[in-house]
Amino acid sequence: MSDPIVLYDLPANNTHQMPWSPNTIKPRLALNFKGLKFTTEWVEFPDVEAVCKTIGAAPTGKKADGKDYYTLPVIYDPSTKSAVSDSERIIKYLDETYPDTPRLFPEGTEAFQSLFSSLVFPSVVVPLLLILVSRISVLLNPRSEKYFRSTREVMFGKKLEELGGESDWQTLENGLVRIKASMEANGPGKDLLLMGDKIVYSDLFLASVLTWARVVAGEESEDWKRIAALHDGTWARYLAQFSQYDDEVRA
Repeated sequence: MSDPIVLYDLPANNTHQMPWSPNTIKPRLALNFKGLKFTTEWVEFPDVEAVCKTIGAAPTGKKADGKDYYTLPVIYDPSTKSAVSDSERIIKYLDETYPDTPRLFPEGTEAFQSLFSSLVFPSVVVPLLLILVSRISVLLNPRSEKYFRSTREVMFGKKLEELGGESDWQTLENGLVRIKASMEANGPGKDLLLMGDKIVYSDLFLASVLTWARVVAGEESEDWKRIAALHDGTWARYLAQFSQYDDEVRA
């Protein structure tokens, strides 16, 4: 039996190391969905670049000064001796390398799924980030909290506690209602998945974002209850479809 895939993830400061980042939750859900064995290697924010360089993972962008920028998630697959960075690239790699598992990018869907991601990012991910960002920092261990706060306050030009307001909630709710309308176009009984009757990458994208909100805000928080209750409970029902794949998320 081959060694399990290693998923590099960002730890929280709780005893169970509950995953909290939507970017790392995506491949975590995908690995569980595909039934692929994996282990988790926890990496604090300040150590991400060094770890990526050590295992040969490619940068995912450039910093303002032109230097390479390294992010998680990253996987290392011992069976192919490959390090892969970026959640979408990871999932495409899993589709290609393990063709006997359910495909998350079925043939002919890449353009549609790319468009979906580009629409969801500004309408759902960005407002949620502004709403959640101050609470993300308190979930982190001290070294990561210091790094996260300093880099994000430079990014936004404000203290984290000054971010997020009712206008961001309105943007979020408007974005979610458009997604709901798109799913309803599939017809009755097929209105809780983007393609109607099968899970694809775009569903994991949305599920990871909703899981992020639930974990960071807290399942009993008013903010999560507000999201879960939207549109007659659509988003709580949507997320429930993925409960069989999120054991590691809740571990």
